[in-house]
Amino acid sequence: MSRLTPWTAFVLTMPPLMWAGNAVVGRLAVDMVPPITLNALRWVLAFLILLPLGWRALRSPQTLLRRAGYLNLVGLLGIGVYNALQYLALHTTTPINVTLIASSMPVWMLLVGAVVYRERPQPRQYLGAALSLAGVLLVIARGDPATLASVDFVIGDLLVLIAIFSWAFYSWLLARPPAHMRGDARPDWNWAEFLLVQIAFGLLWSGVSTGVEWAIADPEPIRWTPSVLAVLAYVAIGPSLVAFRCWGAGVAAVGPATASFFNNLTPVFAATLSALLLGEAPRLYHGLAFVFIVAGIVVSSRRG
Repeated sequence: MSRLTPWTAFVLTMPPLMWAGNAVVGRLAVDMVPPITLNALRWVLAFLILLPLGWRALRSPQTLLRRAGYLNLVGLLGIGVYNALQYLALHTTTPINVTLIASSMPVWMLLVGAVVYRERPQPRQYLGAALSLAGVLLVIARGDPATLASVDFVIGDLLVLIAIFSWAFYSWLLARPPAHMRGDARPDWNWAEFLLVQIAFGLLWSGVSTGVEWAIADPEPIRWTPSVLAVLAYVAIGPSLVAFRCWGAGVAAVGPATASFFNNLTPVFAATLSALLLGEAPRLYHGLAFVFIVAGIVVSSRRG
């Protein structure tokens, strides 16, 4: 893995910015589209948008079948599970709880790396995790630590935790793929082709889970309004294509452990977006939280 550069930092800043918007939009869509269906529609639209750039990867079914195990796994974890559980969680939990649990991603990323891939965390990574977590807690507490004592946890919080755990595995699978996805054995796919293949396999899982949702939950029919179309357009382009492209490039450059610290910028961006939407001026703790989170990123990415 290479050292963190300004360009890589910019690339890894894009996903949390897109995901912050995704949280806001996902909350707005609670009464518009069923959560599992929203995830499936999001990826169907993303697939269609990406198809002109990545269709060549679908020309060789044998190449896909030989790697079906790996592609099914990344499709399940990154496409079928992660955002579907987050959308579902927003029906029973609050954005502040989602942000609090999501801030544990660096811990899970380090844990998966240590247990599964034998990547021993360095002291600087523990320090970076503590600094970033302190910044996130500042945002959640709105500058008042007493606020944290009033947070209640419900079933949606468990769903977010499962989602974060699945994303940790997904990120490590991108950084440490099996032998048939490395070196000369890896198919000659560019980023669009590889992402399209992931979406194709992920849509299999999303389709099944959507069918289960409609069979068991019996949700209200979707009312196709301009607001619904705008929601689908955003989640298909920003949090899907832009965020996944940037995340994959960032993980390849600096590794999943360092990349995970950028996820803690999400609550800062979410607070900023909320402030803009509500017409409220940013507070001092927003700036202080940003300093802590960036300090965590810098500390964790330094080489010993």
